[in-house]
Amino acid sequence: MDKLVINGGNPLSGSVVISGAKNAVLPLMAASLLVDGKTKLNGVPNLHDTSTMIRLLGMVGAETEFREQCLTIDASKVNSLEAPYELVKTMRASFYVMGPLLGRFGEARVSLPGGCAWGPRPVDYHLKGFEKLGAEIVLEDGYIIARAKKLKGARIHFEIPSVGATGNIVMAAVLAEGITRITNAAMEPHIVQVCEVLNEMGAQIEGVGTNILKIHGVDSLNPVEVTTIPDMIEAGTFLMAGATLGNITLNNVNPTHLSIVMQKLEQAGCRIHVDGNSISIEKCDRLEAVDMTTDVYPGFPTDLQAQWIALMSVAKGSSIITDTIYHDRFSHVPELVRLGANISLENNVVVVRGVEKLKGAQVMSTDIRASASLVIAALMAEGRTDISRIYHIDRGYERIEKKFQSLGADICRETE
Repeated sequence: MDKLVINGGNPLSGSVVISGAKNAVLPLMAASLLVDGKTKLNGVPNLHDTSTMIRLLGMVGAETEFREQCLTIDASKVNSLEAPYELVKTMRASFYVMGPLLGRFGEARVSLPGGCAWGPRPVDYHLKGFEKLGAEIVLEDGYIIARAKKLKGARIHFEIPSVGATGNIVMAAVLAEGITRITNAAMEPHIVQVCEVLNEMGAQIEGVGTNILKIHGVDSLNPVEVTTIPDMIEAGTFLMAGATLGNITLNNVNPTHLSIVMQKLEQAGCRIHVDGNSISIEKCDRLEAVDMTTDVYPGFPTDLQAQWIALMSVAKGSSIITDTIYHDRFSHVPELVRLGANISLENNVVVVRGVEKLKGAQVMSTDIRASASLVIAALMAEGRTDISRIYHIDRGYERIEKKFQSLGADICRETE
């Protein structure tokens, strides 16, 4: 099993290219199942999760070719409607295939999902939405089976704007009969891209980018070639590393996706410059503590909560961080404490009292974003830090150690 070894304190400088968004490419890969033909996705990051989804597409009969960030998916020969437990248990995004399979073929059999260890992220919203569209849902031997002779448009309202359910229901509804209206839909950039790509395929979705979607069902969709949007979470992670460690430039970013993150960094004392698809950040010798509460887009993303806590651990003063999305997503807190952070946790609220410096130690990653927070903390810390179980970080970050090496960090991958 691999680990990251980091000797902290090195200043960072230079530029880094941000990869395509994992959270966009996974539903786009699933959406390819709606098309009787070849879909071509560019800017696809080479991640463990994309490899898992490629395997899953192969298991349902799609043919794939992946080289140099370009993924071609031919879904003309899909011959299985089942997503098996051994894949779905490792990645919750596998559940995205249910909507496309149900929409195109009238049936899907998908194992109950697994994925990151933190928090209950139930699929109830997905299933209730499918039922509203006319599907019959049964649970059998750990599998959710959905069947419908023909899906029919319906009115669907989410009590909480669910990213996964919005994407899944939209992918099912584009081939349904009649009109589907989704209210309180998620507005995250990757959901917006999924809707835009579906429209390029021939779907008729109105209200893209708002929380009310109106979907006019069509008979079939056509193959397209698209480029994945930049990964705002990877970009936010590198911005936070640059906040205390150096003057760095991020290329291939969409600054509008990061408005709230840049606003918070400026409140903390950072100087940020935006130039087209690039963002530059100048390091701040001592950050000011800034409170933060996560929220659905365009609010502060929960996927950057752990990284913000790491940054605030060396800020001047105390900050309060609240996660309103996932109330128990704090497995990184005890690991940051091992590095010398002064953090107290109660329910979904963290109080961070900034310290002068962190010190290296052996720590363990527990999920994708927790891993990233430990990397940031280790880069800031004095001495050596070993981060184990980094298969988590490989699920969501493409060659993170190589990118930080290019900026001057003393970081390497070793086999334990």
